[in-house]
Amino acid sequence: MKIIYNDGHVAECPAEEELEVLRHSAAHIMAQAVKRLYPQAHFAYGPATEKGFHYDVDLGDVKLGDEDLPAIEKEMQKIVKENLAFKVYPLPREEAVKLMESRGEIYKVEHISDLADDAVITFYQQGDYIDMCVGPHLTYTKALKAFKLTSLSGAYWKNDQNNKMLTRINGVAFRNADELAAYEKEVEEAKARDHRRIGKDMSLFMTDDLVGRGLPMFLPKGYTLWQQLENYIRDKEVMLGYQHVLTPCVGTVNLYKTSGHWEHYKDNMFPAMEVEGESFVLRPMNCPHHMRIYANRPRSYRDLPIRIGEIAHDFRFEASGTLKGIERGRHFCQNDAHLFVTPEQIKDEVASVVDLIFSTYKDFGITDYRCVLSLRDPEDKVKYHQDDEMWEKAESALREVLRELDIQFTEEIGEAAFYGPKLDVNVKPAVGAEYTLSTCQLDFCLPAKFDLKYIDKDGTEKTPVVLHRAILGSLDRFMAYLIEETKGVFPVWLAPVQVKVLPVSDKSMEYAEKIYNDLRERRIRVELDDRNEKIGYKIRYARQVDKVPYMIILGEKEIAENNISVRDRATDQTTVYSVEEFADKLKKEIAERK
Repeated sequence: MKIIYNDGHVAECPAEEELEVLRHSAAHIMAQAVKRLYPQAHFAYGPATEKGFHYDVDLGDVKLGDEDLPAIEKEMQKIVKENLAFKVYPLPREEAVKLMESRGEIYKVEHISDLADDAVITFYQQGDYIDMCVGPHLTYTKALKAFKLTSLSGAYWKNDQNNKMLTRINGVAFRNADELAAYEKEVEEAKARDHRRIGKDMSLFMTDDLVGRGLPMFLPKGYTLWQQLENYIRDKEVMLGYQHVLTPCVGTVNLYKTSGHWEHYKDNMFPAMEVEGESFVLRPMNCPHHMRIYANRPRSYRDLPIRIGEIAHDFRFEASGTLKGIERGRHFCQNDAHLFVTPEQIKDEVASVVDLIFSTYKDFGITDYRCVLSLRDPEDKVKYHQDDEMWEKAESALREVLRELDIQFTEEIGEAAFYGPKLDVNVKPAVGAEYTLSTCQLDFCLPAKFDLKYIDKDGTEKTPVVLHRAILGSLDRFMAYLIEETKGVFPVWLAPVQVKVLPVSDKSMEYAEKIYNDLRERRIRVELDDRNEKIGYKIRYARQVDKVPYMIILGEKEIAENNISVRDRATDQTTVYSVEEFADKLKKEIAERK
């Protein structure tokens, strides 16, 4: 594939740059198509992206909808068939401004004013379309073989909410039709696994604009799943000596000024509330509260380590464009804990946290993950607490511990918390990009800010070290992860409904009610489908919508023989049991958390 650079020379495109050049060229071809269909359009930025390309466009009073994308795509196909040559030429600043003004490109004119005085301003042209760009691009439009417009969104000019909202037209481009088909298959798989769709179909959670964006509400079945996760992790923590607490969802602004969050995290917090002359905020994290619990009374080295855990409700004012169901909301619940340790205890406690993470992943069958040592960026004087000695000490200590534990990890600059380095465990979900699920953070900063102390063996006061850790991360995100990994097909111990009783007809309704009540008394999560529907429909609904592990099908034969016919979701096989036999089998499965 040949490409043309902004100095005019043509060369074979390096393999690693092919997709970027294809997608950048696709953005120009799309802009030309938009200009043909909407002559009043003014163009802002149109870059290639990791997944495809987009262009931000000012269409005046015209409002595009998804139904308009096929027409733009069709016009792009025409431009590709015309096989227009991409030509490039530089212009002096004054001539560049005149050219863009003559074409009504107000955003390009403003962009030119932002460039350095000695910047080389180049233009690429294909047919009647001219765009200011540094390239490189394809040599002819016909080289664009496979593309698709995918969606519309909004974008502020220069990403500044004080500027005009523009229309962002998004698309993808690939080397060939096979790559595009593979992408489309991946998109369909992502739709099938989207936790928002599955959550709605299975009645797990809901959102409501009147309540507020990013504030999901868990319905009975979703909250049942939530409780199982909460009980699971709390039980594991109790066995490891964690002490669980309950703290308020608000705190004073002074609390967060003391911790440093107000300085470093204020923009992600909900606005302060003034009450009786004091300022309060919804808490974005729980460490300040736990610091105050530690400081509640004198501590001795004999008391340490102290492991304070909480399933805590937190609030962060995430940008509306980043909200995604229960994976990323403005309210969420952290499986949080803070471990107060002596320096000598750091290694053993980090090892214990890592063991807890890995044992949890084993229980849930999570195998695709990697460990990252997240470090500060020393050049960033705003994001991080400024104490070079503290950072060097903390980063070296955590790195040394991970090496001694023989944990394979990579290092990433600029990903630390503002107060210290951290071990992040990033999972690769079935669809989409990886994200952090579990974390363990080493903190020398906050204990000093809160003046925390313990009396050491020699009778002197020392400052403890704190490990911030989350195993499930937030229960919300972990639930979203599980939904998308399993497509809602949960194991028996997690399933919101473990058994569905399905009477074949009204003749077996009384017997079905008896079986339903018997299982419910045995603390099994059971539902009775007493709708006036055919049994085939009830079975399909239980399997495909409710995704229930076991279906009990009851007809005249079961009544006569005083037993139950149980269909297993996993095998689609039906087995006859007595109620006692089936209940014992189910209890064993639940207890083993298979």
